[in-house]
Amino acid sequence: MRVVILALTLALVASQQSSLTPEFAASKTYVYKYEAVLLGGLPEAGLARAGMKVVSKIHISAVAQNTYLLKLMDPQIFEYSGIWPTDPFVPAAKLTEALAAELLIPIKFEYANGVVGKVFAPAGVCATILNIHRGILNILQLNIKKTQNVYELQEAGAQGICKTDYMIREDAKAERIYITKTKDLNHCEERIMMDVGMAYTETCVRCQEMGKNLRGAAAYNYVMKPTATGALITEATVQEVHQFTPFNEMTGAAQMEARQVMTFLEIQNVAVQPIQADYIARGSLAYEFASEILQTPIELIRINNAEAQIVEILNHLVTNNMAVVHDDAPLKFVQLIQLLRVASYENIDAIWAQFKAEPVFRRWILDAVPAIGTRAALMFIKEKFLADDLTITEGAQALMVAMQLVKADLETIELAATLVFNHKIQEKAVLRDIAMLGYGSMVYKFCAAHPSCPAEVMKPILDIAAEAIAKADVAEIILAVKVLGNAGHPASIKTIMKLLPGFGTAAAALPVQEVALQLFMDRTLHPEVRMVACIVLFETRPTMGLVAAIADALQKEPSLQVASFTYSHMKALTRSTAPDLAPVAAACNVAVKILSPKLDRLSYRFSKAIHLDIYNTNLMAGAAVSAFIINDAATILPRVIVAKFRAYFAGAAANVLEFGVRTEGIQEALMKTPAVAAADRISKIKRVLKALTDWKAAPTNLPFASMHVKLFGQEIAFLNIDKAIIDQAMQYRWPTAVAQHAMVKRVLNELQSGFAIQWAKPLLVAEMRRIFPTSAGIPMELSLYTAAVAVATANIKATLTPAPAETFHVAQLMNTDIELQADIAPSIAMHTFAVMGVITGCIQTAVMAKAKVHTVIPLKLVARMNINNGYFKVEALPVQALENIAAVRFETFAVARNVEDLAAAKISPMVPTALTDRLSKEKFTSKAAVFLPGSLSRSSEIIYNDMPAIAMPKMRSISAKVQETICAMSTTFGLKACIDIASRNAAFLRNSPLYKLVGEHVFIVAIKPVDDGPAIEKVQIEILVGPKASAKIIRIITLKDEEQTPEGKTVLLKLKKILDTGIRNRMRNVSSSSSLSSSSSRAVSKSSHSSSSSSSSSASHHKRTSKGLATGSKSSSSSSSSSSSRSSKKRSSKKISSSASSSVSSSASSSSSRMSREEIYNYKFTKNHIHRHTMSKGISKARVSSSSRTSRRRVSGKRLPGSSVSSSISSSASKSSSSRVSSRSSAASFEAIYTKNKYLGDAVPPAVAIIVRAVRADGKMQGYQIAAYMDAAAARVQVIMAALAENENWKMCADGIMLSKHKVMAKVGWGAECQEYAVVVKAETGLLGESPAARMKLEWTKIPSAVQHYAKMISEYMPGAALMAGINEGRPKNTPEQIKFTVAATSERTINVILKTPRMTLYKLAVNLPIALPVGPQAAAFAEMSIANRIAEASAVMCSLADDTLTTFNNRRYRNEMPVSCYQVLAQDCTPELKFMVLMKKDQASEQHHITVKLADIDVDLYPSDSEVLMKINGKEVPTTSLPYEHPTGSIVIGQKGEGLSLYAASHGLHEVYFDKNTWKVQVVDWMKGQTCGICGKGDGEVRQEFRSPSGRLTKNALSFAHSWVLPAESCRDANQCRVKQESVKLEKKMILDGQESKCYSVEPVLRCVPGCTPLRTAPVTVGFHCIPTDSNVNRSVGLSSIGEKSVDLRETVEADLACRCTETCA
Repeated sequence: MRVVILALTLALVASQQSSLTPEFAASKTYVYKYEAVLLGGLPEAGLARAGMKVVSKIHISAVAQNTYLLKLMDPQIFEYSGIWPTDPFVPAAKLTEALAAELLIPIKFEYANGVVGKVFAPAGVCATILNIHRGILNILQLNIKKTQNVYELQEAGAQGICKTDYMIREDAKAERIYITKTKDLNHCEERIMMDVGMAYTETCVRCQEMGKNLRGAAAYNYVMKPTATGALITEATVQEVHQFTPFNEMTGAAQMEARQVMTFLEIQNVAVQPIQADYIARGSLAYEFASEILQTPIELIRINNAEAQIVEILNHLVTNNMAVVHDDAPLKFVQLIQLLRVASYENIDAIWAQFKAEPVFRRWILDAVPAIGTRAALMFIKEKFLADDLTITEGAQALMVAMQLVKADLETIELAATLVFNHKIQEKAVLRDIAMLGYGSMVYKFCAAHPSCPAEVMKPILDIAAEAIAKADVAEIILAVKVLGNAGHPASIKTIMKLLPGFGTAAAALPVQEVALQLFMDRTLHPEVRMVACIVLFETRPTMGLVAAIADALQKEPSLQVASFTYSHMKALTRSTAPDLAPVAAACNVAVKILSPKLDRLSYRFSKAIHLDIYNTNLMAGAAVSAFIINDAATILPRVIVAKFRAYFAGAAANVLEFGVRTEGIQEALMKTPAVAAADRISKIKRVLKALTDWKAAPTNLPFASMHVKLFGQEIAFLNIDKAIIDQAMQYRWPTAVAQHAMVKRVLNELQSGFAIQWAKPLLVAEMRRIFPTSAGIPMELSLYTAAVAVATANIKATLTPAPAETFHVAQLMNTDIELQADIAPSIAMHTFAVMGVITGCIQTAVMAKAKVHTVIPLKLVARMNINNGYFKVEALPVQALENIAAVRFETFAVARNVEDLAAAKISPMVPTALTDRLSKEKFTSKAAVFLPGSLSRSSEIIYNDMPAIAMPKMRSISAKVQETICAMSTTFGLKACIDIASRNAAFLRNSPLYKLVGEHVFIVAIKPVDDGPAIEKVQIEILVGPKASAKIIRIITLKDEEQTPEGKTVLLKLKKILDTGIRNRMRNVSSSSSLSSSSSRAVSKSSHSSSSSSSSSASHHKRTSKGLATGSKSSSSSSSSSSSRSSKKRSSKKISSSASSSVSSSASSSSSRMSREEIYNYKFTKNHIHRHTMSKGISKARVSSSSRTSRRRVSGKRLPGSSVSSSISSSASKSSSSRVSSRSSAASFEAIYTKNKYLGDAVPPAVAIIVRAVRADGKMQGYQIAAYMDAAAARVQVIMAALAENENWKMCADGIMLSKHKVMAKVGWGAECQEYAVVVKAETGLLGESPAARMKLEWTKIPSAVQHYAKMISEYMPGAALMAGINEGRPKNTPEQIKFTVAATSERTINVILKTPRMTLYKLAVNLPIALPVGPQAAAFAEMSIANRIAEASAVMCSLADDTLTTFNNRRYRNEMPVSCYQVLAQDCTPELKFMVLMKKDQASEQHHITVKLADIDVDLYPSDSEVLMKINGKEVPTTSLPYEHPTGSIVIGQKGEGLSLYAASHGLHEVYFDKNTWKVQVVDWMKGQTCGICGKGDGEVRQEFRSPSGRLTKNALSFAHSWVLPAESCRDANQCRVKQESVKLEKKMILDGQESKCYSVEPVLRCVPGCTPLRTAPVTVGFHCIPTDSNVNRSVGLSSIGEKSVDLRETVEADLACRCTETCA
């Protein structure tokens, strides 16, 4: 009821209201007092603020109907820079006087019904003054509705059209009307705002959902007195607040406040008179940008003579930046840019004419002009380049910078077009690419500022693209697409879609997400195209449903490259913390759970996407790094790598940097050799391939490489290397010996004469500005500037003794004393300014943050060397003492200055020095105190002393002033490094990032000589290698026995404990092995007992293992039982390996991935290193142990994986152990060798001597001596480092001994006489279960506390890092003071990695490797290869046959039942080059295999005969006694290998073809992967697409696939006795499909006997059938010719003929 009464009351009041529109009667002048105040800074009192104030009287009078005059009377301008609120405003008298003439000119404005219309003013009134008038008129803007008291609307004002709320209230008794109007400046239909330098950034909407960086609101309050015809404004107040923070607004923000007060004084009868001038329309109430654009906010310059001032600054920059950079160089460079912006083109041209002949001035001008960003800069570059005043290098640099920084408008774009498409630019490829990419960037900036961007700006590029597409010019198309990508104009979408596969010329413009989705889902496209589409798809931020659809498609994805890339991309995004990726991360988190985890086990041979990011909500800052790796099976290295860096700051995001590299066919072009008689070979192989049904060649990989660089999403440069460039590089001839000699002589002469380098490079790194008006008509600005100047000088001179003669040869340098003197001084200065406040061309009042970085690192070096003598010496000489080498200063202050009185500028620190000095000894509790969850909120009623400690809020003590000095001193080299840290900030007011930043901070790094002690003249490093090294030994080394020092006794006891434990373990292992061999029945019983006991208690087993107490018999039995269980697992996994999914990882890796945590934590490492005992009995026991281990690896007559390796290792270890004399166990052997000769210097001279010392003025020795000794007989290396100072006994001793080829051990001790600290390092090979493994163990007794401290810190971060990297982590109780790192090869391409530290265990199982490891039967042969052959062997892929089971290049296995006497294509080059072909057939008589290899100009036949393998080359038998055979080109070698023959032709693509009586193998080089075909497959890793027939059809049946590569017979009388052919067969039974009777024909060819022959042997094969209605007429010769292209309707099993018998009369 009360609601109804209230509504009726409001309606009644509204109906009785008179007009509330402000009214100014004719012939009267209304006088108001006006005051506008602007202040900026932190909101707390007691800190500095900056601002200004305008005070004036206002006269308003009507001159016509709805037209009025506004005149300011007695205007005054005040400045403010001081402590608020105690300091007063200061009159800016000179500025007021200078502006008075314009301020006193009255202006006209239209005003009707409370709405301001057009504004008129003489041309002499500048925009800044007119904007002040607009601020007054903005108060008069009132949209009053007669029928409503509370309403909202979008109202026009000085700041644009923004959301405005009205509330009207009438006080009838006081006869006053109160109007309140509020404006939300963050919700504007049209906001007046100018952004500079932010075209390449994007607003991060989700970043600002929890808090905006910039907010603004205004409140208008009016008191009005009703009149007969309207209302009189008696008082109007405006309060507007803008708050800004680069961080989260909840942690505090700076404020810019604008207050306006207009108070009615009187009505005068004298009207305001306009001046005698033409009043022209100057727009509306909306703010007009003026000269504030030309002024930089960091420096206010009074420009009297721009040209003279530019010359003055140029002279300052050149003069003061010759040796080192001047501290104020960046600021001066910004001033130079500001002056050049004001200068005209004629001024710039005159300065260029004056200084272009002086190289130093020339460089400074060419660095500054592109940064101007005006049309004049582009005009200057164009004119000077066309006049040949600029070199290509200078033009490229200037164009690249200018095109990115110039302000884009239609006139500038037209000017840029005349430059870009000028014939001089187009003729230079580098300039053309840079100019066209820059043109695209200009279009992008223009369209970003003008949403209605006309399509005409894209016409030149679209014309180029259309012409390139018509001519199929790939290079031009690439360039055009890159330019279109930079421009990002909607008009280019249709052109781009024409180039996309599957869309065609008539494609309509579709949303990017839809296009990317279609490309990704099209499985007929190249995998790389689909992966790029995947990248684009996720950049469009797909929804949950779309991501789920992608995951569903991946489950049936045939391409593992695409599946691996997409899965890794989604998985990487699940860990994203970036706000804009949050919905995608959530969707990917669900999608990853849908997919199989097997995709996570794909190796790095497959394409991957990596994404890492971090984002802090309080700082509103973050960074993201993405890397997209698109792999190619042909090489270990990826085909494409694209890395992107994205940054988040202050609610915005930007793609800062992108770098991409692409290579395709480069390795092939460099490695392959041009084949001999290529045309003949190709024609011969093509004749063979004619027999195959619809054979299709794979596309040729043209050699191509490219690189591109993008900054802020815009491509600025790229490089393409095509076949033509590669051919030129291959044909490049090195200079002749005479030319080389002349070149070296010239360089030496220049070095002996000495040369100097002086280089300076300025750069405007960032210029970002946001300018928007306040309600007072005065602009407010937020800006960020960064400028840097780098200077480097170098003076280099060389002296050669003896001096080179005229007949000097390069080889003589080896025996010449060379001295090189270098004096280098690199220096950098960088200034960054952040500004918030009022910035105009005449006055600036703002709060400013300034950061200055200055670094100078002078070096003076002298290097001497004599290569033949092995002598090297480097001296660091003293340089001129500098105050510091690096200084970072940051300060915030409030500044007020005007152009008429720059000397009176006032700067006030935001945090007053007096305040911080007074509070420096006090501690404060920040307002941002952190409370425990559920704790009580603080109030005056709570007495905290009476509360329990857990309920009390956490208080942080904040100091107002911090000053600290950290120094580190090296008395050895007489240097002291100090870091000075000083800070005064406002964190005592509020503990938040912004308040911590506000204040003054200093960080200084200085390196100075020590204060006391003799001066250091220089620091020397001398190295002498070879037999003369002993000549450099200064200090004689004597090593005391460990027992002679108290530290040594402690360390020795701990070391002996470590080593003796190993002795006891070895002794027990040997004795247990002996007992095992003595009684097999007793061993079996012990084995069973051990198995039961070990399985009953894993904890006790862990304890026994860690203490080394497990006996050999127990470990043997345990391993036996575990191996049998593992073998059964392997048998089951082998059955599954035939499927596509399981072929992703081998059976070995599959079993390894099933290891339990207990097995990982308590794994048993069986060492390969065998130790001899001092007695012969010990030797026999070791041999028994070795043989027992070997025998245990054979289960049921089957050799398990790794058995051959382990047995061969064990036997070789036994041989080495029997031939080497050693004394006890591992520890005993090390100690025996060490004790025999503790100091090798007593027996052998040093191999290397290094002296690092400081040369003192008093001549005393100071520094270190390092000597390395080698004892080849004992396989021992010893390194001794000793201090040279007198009475100094600090040493570091490192001893390393190779105990066998399976174990290396080292001991490192340091401290006094090497006795304070010690570490033992062991590296050894062995077995982890049944897998070959290597382990490194680090043990220590005592290490420095600092090392322990940092190790503990690192260990705290390890679990989190492991989680991010996908590494498993557990925390069992491992052995203290010990770290073990174990790597076990579970297969040729998978390893298990386990790291054990005292605090945790980290492990990752089945880690895929990009290359094959030398494990298994080929390990022994691998060890004998050269390094180059090892690399080729590891990277090659192999296809082999054993027991009629064929293993493809992709490791797929299937049983091959091949027809008799018919050739089958094993492997061939499937590109049009046809570099090689390998054929196989089964002989009819012996049913043994024959191999034929076709390559170059030869055919090689390999076939068995009795007990040996014979060979024919081009039909002529070559006796094995004449091997090895080498082709005349040297590219083909055939020789004997074991029991067979091997053919090597790596440059033709064949790494090896091996053939013996029982087996064969074909290996192709890595760059041929993916380019082969045949029954061995493509070798591209795509196991799901392994079975591809010659026509490219993917078959489902392995035997059908193999039969498709059989070369059929033409007739029954073929000489090769092959009697089968391939044909489509009709399914004998009738089928009912789609409700009608159908006949079906096979779409995959089936082997059938040729006419006149009958089958003797057949094999069932499953093939696909295509069905047609029974009543259809099909001509078998015509209708079935294209049956292979038909779809598969069903699959049935039919019989394939393998052997045939023919009649004598067959045709």
